[in-house]
Amino acid sequence: MATAAKKITLSSSRDIPFNQLVISQANVRRIKAGVSIEELAEDIARRTLLQSITVRPVRDADGNETGMFEIPAGGRRYRALELLVKQKRLAKNAPVPCVIREGGLAEEDSLAENIQRAPLHPLDQFRAFLAFREKGMSEEEIAANQFVSVSVVKQRLRLASISPKLLDVYADDGMTLDQLMAFTVNGDHERQEQVFERLAQSYNKEPHIIRRMLTEAAVRVVDKRAQFVGLDAYAEAGGVVMRDLFQGDDGGWLQDIGLLETLVAEKLQLQSDAISAEGWKWIDVAPDFPYGHTYGLRRLRGEQPALTESEQSARDALQAELDGLEETYADADDLPEEVDERLGEIETAISALDDRPEVFDPEEIGRAGAFVSIDASGNLKVERGYVRPEDERPVEAEADGETGADAVAARTEREVDGSSAEIETALEPEEDDGLKPIPDRLMTELTAHRTLALRHALGEQPDVAFLAALHALTLRAFYRYGSDTCLELDLKIISFGTQAPGLSDSSMAAAVDARHQSWVAVLPKGPGDLWDALQAFENDSRQALYAHCVSLSVNAIYEAYNRRPRALAHADQLAQAVDLDMVAAGWVPTVDTYLGRVTKALILASVREAKGTRAGDRIEHLKKGDMAEKAQELLAASGWLPNPLRTPGRPVVAVAEPASTATGSSVDQQVEEMAEGGGERAMAETELQIEDEADEIDTHAVAAE
Repeated sequence: MATAAKKITLSSSRDIPFNQLVISQANVRRIKAGVSIEELAEDIARRTLLQSITVRPVRDADGNETGMFEIPAGGRRYRALELLVKQKRLAKNAPVPCVIREGGLAEEDSLAENIQRAPLHPLDQFRAFLAFREKGMSEEEIAANQFVSVSVVKQRLRLASISPKLLDVYADDGMTLDQLMAFTVNGDHERQEQVFERLAQSYNKEPHIIRRMLTEAAVRVVDKRAQFVGLDAYAEAGGVVMRDLFQGDDGGWLQDIGLLETLVAEKLQLQSDAISAEGWKWIDVAPDFPYGHTYGLRRLRGEQPALTESEQSARDALQAELDGLEETYADADDLPEEVDERLGEIETAISALDDRPEVFDPEEIGRAGAFVSIDASGNLKVERGYVRPEDERPVEAEADGETGADAVAARTEREVDGSSAEIETALEPEEDDGLKPIPDRLMTELTAHRTLALRHALGEQPDVAFLAALHALTLRAFYRYGSDTCLELDLKIISFGTQAPGLSDSSMAAAVDARHQSWVAVLPKGPGDLWDALQAFENDSRQALYAHCVSLSVNAIYEAYNRRPRALAHADQLAQAVDLDMVAAGWVPTVDTYLGRVTKALILASVREAKGTRAGDRIEHLKKGDMAEKAQELLAASGWLPNPLRTPGRPVVAVAEPASTATGSSVDQQVEEMAEGGGERAMAETELQIEDEADEIDTHAVAAE
């Protein structure tokens, strides 16, 4: 006959006054982690105690109960209650719900309570936060209720808003928490699922790949077009800004590129209409113009309008305030926020007064135009006063329509016209048809002698020769016509037919243009006054202007259809002579500038040269796109340059082979972990860490121990 199973008897429970409880030394928890005692106390004060405390009677030497009870499991809850008692928010003898254990070991109670407890899955917490929100609680209220920051609440709500299909995959351990976080960048469920399906066919499923795929058709907020339009205007027009709440995103991404481009075009057109009202013949409008778009066009020389009396008074007041603030905080390491903000406002106001548009001759405005675009910072950029060749006035002939030898001959005729006696002596008398100019053949012979004599004399006087060459080059660089010189020197300023990415907005382009405009400001308006102006220059100014003019003629561009090996070899010599440093010039190897546009072999060669063979070996298995991105990380701040940008004689960046895995750079170690499977382990550790955080901010009933 079968024996009936013994019925289970649960431990009894009752309320025990707090002052009859003590901490047991049998509690196995020694490491303090999780929610702080203070936070737990506040939670108990708000919601009361949600989980009873396990206790055992304290017995004397004879085994008799003393009326006190020790706590082998639940020590953190006891400490929180103790804090409330000290704060006089809880009575000393307040009843505490307890489960009374008998038999067995106290350590067993403590260990079992901590081990048998199932931690809350992060997804359950995300959904709990979402339930709070759906029931009308604000993000701030949820944060206060759960003792977390508002940013944590935003993160949890964003995670809960991911496509249900992906959440189910995460719940079934089909993806890591890091990968789930990456999917929050784009809130479009359909797009999220498309990317997830693409990942199923891909070997590389790292979070940064997911982010890249979700934002590949978006525009970063730091893009100058986005800065020009403004996020508020974009949002008001219905545009969506994608944000990454889990890592730096430089402000996020604008999802609707079509809308952005429409807003850019509308705002540019509105601005160009106002500029067109100034009377310009033409206005060219574009978000960006290629570098060198003004080459071949003459620029009008305007006048800086004088400040009115009220404007000058305002500027003086601003300058006085600026000087006072700078003097007051001259020794301060950090400026107060309001002072720093005010300094920026003052500098902006002064710049607005100093950098007003030039005033041009109305007659010249009628044949000139302006370029309207966006500068690198996202501000409106207006380039006024450019005259196209077809809009130039016809060249006025010298000496009433005569040029060249005819002009010289006419000048000779005028010079001798005043004295008939001298004319008769100098020239053979003609019959009745009057005087004739010197024959062309003779004029050629005479001026040939003069030219040869000038060459000899100029060759003997280097200072004058330098001045003459500077005069000729400056005419070509700054004036439409260069016929005011007898030197057959030409300055060919080439346009950049092939535009490198970001060339027009680069620091070098800005520096060259600023230097050019600084010379425009000091040179005379007309070429006829240039010689006298150059003679009045100090020698240092002449040399600086000469260097600028010559620099405009440099053409070291490789063109597949125009092989110039000797010219490019000279470019190397020139770079060596000026000690050209392309790293200092601002060039860095990125996916856009180099790594994404060469073969995998060249990518690996660059990494191996800059970071060592092991670094290259660790990314060799990646696909080209992923390899380029990893190479960009590895080469950042390395100073590495591809061969076409290297200056002969300058050291090439090289890194010695690491002696062991432990000696690699932190970035190298990360790449190695990902290549060898450590990336999965690292993500798993991160997931556990975040799961612990999610557990810690749950109710004290779950995290009490």
